[in-house]
Amino acid sequence: MLLEIRGHHFPGRSWHLDTGPCDNVHVGIQVRRDPVDLVPGDSQAAVWRTEIEVVERDSGRDFRGPAVQGVRGSRFVYLTWGDVGPDGDFTMFRRAKLMLDDVPVADHVVATVDLTDERGGPRCARLRPPALQLRGG
Repeated sequence: MLLEIRGHHFPGRSWHLDTGPCDNVHVGIQVRRDPVDLVPGDSQAAVWRTEIEVVERDSGRDFRGPAVQGVRGSRFVYLTWGDVGPDGDFTMFRRAKLMLDDVPVADHVVATVDLTDERGGPRCARLRPPALQLRGG
């Protein structure tokens, strides 16, 4: 299955944490432990694509792939937010979870995500409608 995540409504490049300001906010999909395909937080739109293998087991569906996180029965894909320093280092401060059990099984699934939360910050925690729209085809 090809999972295509389409992000829109970005929160901006700057954001303030309790520990201080973040002036170069980026978001990307997390592959294993690393963020990839980073996009600036003030972009208009972004698309991330990842292949996911759907495995049928006696206990139900399971998922595999380089971007798949979590334990069997609770797999997900992260969108990870971080501040990119002048040296290019990414310091993660938030993540959003796209739960794979919520995704319809199809050859190509499009997940459209509103990346700004209700307080104007980078969206985090479990992605749910109306911030998440799923379409399988």
